[in-house]
Amino acid sequence: MATAIMFIVMFGLMFLGVPIAVAIFIALFTLISMNPVTTTNFIAQTLYGGVATFTNLALPFFMIAGTIMETGGLSKRLVGFAKSLVGGITGSLGMVTIIACMFFGAVSGSAPATVAAIGAIMIPMMVQDGYNKYYATGLTCCAGGLGVIVPPSYPMVLYGVTVNQSVGDLFMAGLGPALVVGGILMVINYFYCRKHNLKGTDKFSIKNVGKSLWDAKFAVIMPVIILGGIYGGFFTATEAAVVAAVYGIIVGLFIHKELKLEPLWRIFRDNAAFIAGTMFVLAPAKGTGQVFAYLNITKIISNFLFSISTNYYVVLFMIFIILFIVGMFVQTTPAIVILAPTLLAVVQQVGVDPIHFGIIMTLALAIAFVTPPVALNLFVGSSMTGISIDKITKAALPFLFGLIIAFFVVAYCPPISLAILGR
Repeated sequence: MATAIMFIVMFGLMFLGVPIAVAIFIALFTLISMNPVTTTNFIAQTLYGGVATFTNLALPFFMIAGTIMETGGLSKRLVGFAKSLVGGITGSLGMVTIIACMFFGAVSGSAPATVAAIGAIMIPMMVQDGYNKYYATGLTCCAGGLGVIVPPSYPMVLYGVTVNQSVGDLFMAGLGPALVVGGILMVINYFYCRKHNLKGTDKFSIKNVGKSLWDAKFAVIMPVIILGGIYGGFFTATEAAVVAAVYGIIVGLFIHKELKLEPLWRIFRDNAAFIAGTMFVLAPAKGTGQVFAYLNITKIISNFLFSISTNYYVVLFMIFIILFIVGMFVQTTPAIVILAPTLLAVVQQVGVDPIHFGIIMTLALAIAFVTPPVALNLFVGSSMTGISIDKITKAALPFLFGLIIAFFVVAYCPPISLAILGR
C-alpha cells in the first residue's frame, strides 16, 4: 500500500510540473514515513553514494565532446562523408541523415544532441530536395535515437554505473544493435522515397568517397580512439570521455579552426548546468532503488510477471511494455536508475545476460525519445522547425514502428549484442 501511494505521489507531482528530482525526493520520504524500513541517515548516505562515483564523470565529458563536434565543424564533415557513401541511392538524403546520426552518436552519446546537430544540416537539405517537411523532421527525430544506441552512450554509462556492469562491454555490445536499427530505418526510408519518387542526389564515386573521408578523417577516427583506447587498456571509459573532449577541442580550435574560445566557455557552462541537474535526479533515484531492495520489490514484480509466464520471449515482451509506458512519462536517467536493478534481477531468472539487458533497456528508452508526452527528440525537432509535436509524431510513426521491430529483433537474438564479446 505504501509503495502504491509513493508512485501516486511521484507521478502526481510530475504531472503538476514539479521537477523530477523533487518529485522523487518527496515520494521517497512519503514512503519512509509510512513504512520506515530504514533510517533517514542511511538514505542520506545512499544519496551521496549514488553520485560520488568515478564513472559518473564520463557523462558530462561525452556531452561536451558531442557539443564540441557540432560547434567545431566536425558534424558537417560527417554529413559530407555519409552523403558520398549513399548519394546515388533512392532516398539518399534520408539515408544520409540516418548514417550521419550513427556517426555523430559515436561521439556524443546523446539523442537530443544528435537531432540538433544533424537536423540543423539535413532537414533544410531534405526539404529543398522535395521531401515533405513533416517527414524529414520525423525521420531526423527517430534517427536521432541512434545517438544513445551507437557507443559511447549516455544511458549505457548510467546502466553500467547503476548495476555494476562493464561500461566498455556495453559499448562494444551496442555496435551490432546500432547497425540493426540503422538498417531498418534505412529500409523504411527507401520504400517511402521510392513511392514518392525521391531519387538520389549524386552518383557514387570512389574518388568522392575518398575526398570526403579525408575531409572528415578527424571526426571518423574519434570513436576509434575511444573504443580502441578502452579495449587496448590505455584508459577507462571515464578517461575515454575526457580524451574525446580534449581531442574535440584540439581539432575544433587548431585544425578546423571553427571553434572559438567564447563558444567553448559557453559549452562548459551549459554542460555544468546539465550535469548538476542529472546528479540532482540521480541521487534520489538511487536512494529509491535502495529502498525498493529493502521492500523486496524485485520479488513482487517477479512473482507478478512469472504468474503470467516464465517463457523467455513473453517475459521480455512484458518488460518492453513496462519500459515503453514508463518511457512515455519518465526521463531516461530516473527510469534507468530506479528500474534497472529491479528488472535485471527479474530477467536474469530467465537467462538474460546483464550486458544484453543493458542494450535492451537502451533500445527501449531510445524509443521513448519519440513517444509523447516526454519525448525530448520531438521537442528538439519542434523547436528547430516550428512544427507542432502532434504533426511530427504522426509523420514519425513508420519509423517508430521500425524502432519497435528493431527492439524485438535485438532482444530475441542475443548474439547481435553478445557475439562481439564472445558470449
